[in-house]
Amino acid sequence: MSDARPMTRTRTIDTGDCSRRIKILAIPGSLRRQWYNRGLLEAARQLAPVGVEMQIIDLAEIPHFNSDVEEQGDPVPVALLKEQIRRADALLIATPEYNSSIPGALKDTLDWASRPSAESVLRGKPVAIISASPGRFGAVRGQRALRQILDHTEARVLAVPEVLVPHAGDRFDEAGTLQDDETKERIRALVEALVKWSRSLQAELVAA
Repeated sequence: MSDARPMTRTRTIDTGDCSRRIKILAIPGSLRRQWYNRGLLEAARQLAPVGVEMQIIDLAEIPHFNSDVEEQGDPVPVALLKEQIRRADALLIATPEYNSSIPGALKDTLDWASRPSAESVLRGKPVAIISASPGRFGAVRGQRALRQILDHTEARVLAVPEVLVPHAGDRFDEAGTLQDDETKERIRALVEALVKWSRSLQAELVAA
């Protein structure tokens, strides 16, 4: 099963009264170069409002999580990942659905980012989820599994709007570029909601 919805990459969002730029780190759950979920992030970057900077990273160099390796210190790609997450105002994760869950590469990434638990760079971080699949459900079970993991890490996961893109093959061209206008509008709304969510949480911290 899977749910499909659009992708985007880094762009600048209209921030209204807020002048400070928002930095969103976009994480593709799949290692494939041209696939629907990476295409969703590309679309998101193009659709982002003015004032929003979105960076799409690659997980290819993130190793399997191994506590023995962790005891020797974070590998260089992991240390870089943690610093990127730490500096980001929010995360946008695009996940496929593998066997009713998320891909192993994404799980390893989240395991590394959540360690050590007392210093987790995911704790309190605003996160939005997006997914696409060739089937009818847009990777809904993948999203469900991802939400459960993120909730455990104490990340602040955006509840709505949900963006699941089914029948993704009908919405992307052969180059992996999103063509469906309705899906683009849903992605635009999600990015705008994530920016608002991030600003709201930042305001709470300042007021605390």
